[in-house]
Amino acid sequence: MDSPILVQLFEGLQLDHSADRAIYLQLADGILSLIRNGKLRPGQKLPGSRDVAGLLQLNRITVSKAFEELQMQGWLESFVGSGTFISSHIPESKPKALKSASASTPQKKAGFAIQSKSYLNSPITLITSELHLDDGFPDPKLAPLKELYRAYRNQLTRSGLYQKFGRYGLPEGAPVYKEALSDYLNETRGLKTSAKNILSVRGTLMGINLVCNSLIEPGDVIVSGIPGWGRAERNFAHAKAKHITIPVDENGLVVDELKKICRKQKVRMVYVTPHHHYPTTVSLRIDRRLELLRLANEYGFIIFEDDYDFDFHYKHRPLLPLASADENGMVIYCGSFSKSFSPAFRIGYLVASENVIAHLAQVRVLLDRQGDHILDNAMAELLNDGTVQRYLRKALAVYHERRDLFCGLLTSELKDAVSFEVPEGGMTVWTNFAKSINLEKLAVKALRKGLYLSDGKVHQYPNYKVNAVRLGFASSSIEELSKSIEILKVLL
Repeated sequence: MDSPILVQLFEGLQLDHSADRAIYLQLADGILSLIRNGKLRPGQKLPGSRDVAGLLQLNRITVSKAFEELQMQGWLESFVGSGTFISSHIPESKPKALKSASASTPQKKAGFAIQSKSYLNSPITLITSELHLDDGFPDPKLAPLKELYRAYRNQLTRSGLYQKFGRYGLPEGAPVYKEALSDYLNETRGLKTSAKNILSVRGTLMGINLVCNSLIEPGDVIVSGIPGWGRAERNFAHAKAKHITIPVDENGLVVDELKKICRKQKVRMVYVTPHHHYPTTVSLRIDRRLELLRLANEYGFIIFEDDYDFDFHYKHRPLLPLASADENGMVIYCGSFSKSFSPAFRIGYLVASENVIAHLAQVRVLLDRQGDHILDNAMAELLNDGTVQRYLRKALAVYHERRDLFCGLLTSELKDAVSFEVPEGGMTVWTNFAKSINLEKLAVKALRKGLYLSDGKVHQYPNYKVNAVRLGFASSSIEELSKSIEILKVLL
């Protein structure tokens, strides 16, 4: 190696023999960095692999592999009898124009502009504490995990794999799953569906986003209750809709306020959680349900019915969904097994008129060619053999017991600090704290004690201030609930 400059450049390459990345790839990265920084120029001849190997104390084969890697990528070119050169097709670089010293350094900031949107600044909460009074999650320990594993494995070991999984399937979901789900919803929720009324999605949020992408135009009016679900509201903002909020009282959405809006302007969609309103858990009273359907028929707006926890009702049989009484195709019904099994288990569904499902499926292809048909078919097996139904009966009894104990502890141990209504269903208690209690500080102190609970900020609006949070009881055992209340009692 005659050039002292080349010797200095190659001696400066940093190779870590303890790293997971292969040495020849590290060498290739280093040479590529020299090219990008303009320190090695197009057409410049590189030293031979033997010289580089001696300089860096490497095996010659390792150096040759690094050269071959860069040659395959087009950065180097080799000529028999002449040697290896930096490709002449690479534009001349100016060293001062580049700041990065290493091609392997991860990029932290893009070179192009990103338009900031305030509604996207939503923190993601990861619960890592031992104790948790969460947003209302199910207990995965109760989920039929063995049965799900068996059903999933069966899909991969049976015949006809190409027909099932060796090619693309239908974007609206696996046919056997849609058939099984249609039968299940007709039996348990009083719906009147066929498989053509079903679209498989990866949870409620995907369902909301898909409907907003497919059926909402910029400027369309969407109405929902306040307080409401922030993630749904951010989807409305992302769709550039005009979002109008109306009150929610002890009987659910105040439909009379919706009527006033409809008389003044065109409403495109109403988002509602009639079974257990999020976050307050109240149910939409029967007269308001009927009036909401009547208004939809009169004014032609879509009702998006988010029925996230229909399966868990303790006092009496739950009121059937709005979709069960929809005779004119005004309701898009959305549900999710994620709320029944585990948040990590991403499988949900949209139910609507056939032409709506066909349209949603066409738009879905632009984002997600299809869902997980293996998981769809496994879930179909659990629906058809009764596993899901047996699990829900068992979980309902357990959650009922936990609700009663939790509400009893709130009353006996924290009666001077909190007020609440015992929820008729669901997996959480909407709990009002005394005005003197700072929920943000309480949440911080509780976390130091190993207990997670929300600080309530997600339920605050400019014109709606309440010192309340959702305290989920379903995901904790009896012992964990008792410990959680004891921590709160000490802190309060």
